[in-house]
Amino acid sequence: MNSQAHRPATQLEPVPDDLESARAKLVYIYLDVTEGATVDELGDILAMKKINVLSVLRSLSSAGHVERTGSVYVAN
Repeated sequence: MNSQAHRPATQLEPVPDDLESARAKLVYIYLDVTEGATVDELGDILAMKKINVLSVLRSLSSAGHVERTGSVYVAN
């Protein structure tokens, strides 16, 4: 008998076509799935330096893909 319970698949939104860098895609997907994170959380979870996280977030923000609410960034 199989004791594993079936879990429904998480539905992800498609990654925007204009995201070319792997880091930008990674940050965007993480923010989309978690519904938001701080710069420090992103750095810790994704093993990225804070300067790189900030650079990616600036790029994503200027393209309209993420927005900042207080200290939390969320995917649009």
